[in-house]
Amino acid sequence: MRTEQEMFDLIIGIAKQDPRIHAVYMNGSRTNSNVPKDIFQDYDIVYVVSETKPFYEDETWIDHFGERLYMQMPEKSDVLRGEDCNLEDTYGWLIQFADGNRLDLHVSRVAYAKKDLLADTLCMILLDKQSVLPMIPPSTDENYHVQRPTLYEFLGVCNEFWWCLNNVTKGLWREEIPYVMDMVNACIRPQLVSVLSWKIGLDTDFSCSVGKSAKYMNRYLDQETYNRFLATYAPADLEQMWQATFIMCKLFDEVAKEVADRLGYRYNQAEADASYKHLEHVHQLPKDATHIY
Repeated sequence: MRTEQEMFDLIIGIAKQDPRIHAVYMNGSRTNSNVPKDIFQDYDIVYVVSETKPFYEDETWIDHFGERLYMQMPEKSDVLRGEDCNLEDTYGWLIQFADGNRLDLHVSRVAYAKKDLLADTLCMILLDKQSVLPMIPPSTDENYHVQRPTLYEFLGVCNEFWWCLNNVTKGLWREEIPYVMDMVNACIRPQLVSVLSWKIGLDTDFSCSVGKSAKYMNRYLDQETYNRFLATYAPADLEQMWQATFIMCKLFDEVAKEVADRLGYRYNQAEADASYKHLEHVHQLPKDATHIY
């Protein structure tokens, strides 16, 4: 596996040799000092160019980066599906190499790159041959920190959790396991992650990020709370899914009340109690029931 230095030498070396490339910058986890380094970190690289077309019309130039196992071209896929996509602004290749390294490479026009640099605080300029890029401060993940919710953001998350629980409840009674999994993970789990993130934000003065898909949440939650969160992930077993849902509801209720109290907000306890009691009631309904109540 090529080392980090070897990869950077290659990335910058190709840019220096190609007159079409004016500058290079990096974003993503490698620019974030709060992310531990490991062998699976991607190289998220942007080559700044005048025109993207010469690069995607003749893609043989990417062969210089090494032997590929497979890759994805998001913009090309969008075009083939008939979706609107401005290839003239940016175009990318997501490449997995045979040696284990992964390169997420884009070519972007100067104007597009400037906007990207100024919008994303996790950027680092690696090369600027012609001084086409603006000065930017040192890379920071501040834009990704947990944000203090407004009252209506808080109430909206709580309402979404307790309302969508109804879909989980009926799906469990019907034994529709794929449907339940989808409702849990797409609808109510994001709301649980939100309130847990706000708790973490309050504990840290809103000075940290929990990472994509809450992957760093274990750094900030006490072990008991984190274990309860993990217990909400159930296998495809009906009774275990019921129990995981009960755990999720109790954890959400507890943390949402704590967050509301610390923020000085009101929590709709009546809504939460009614939704949870409905879940408990349906859990006891026989399969030959002809009415709910």
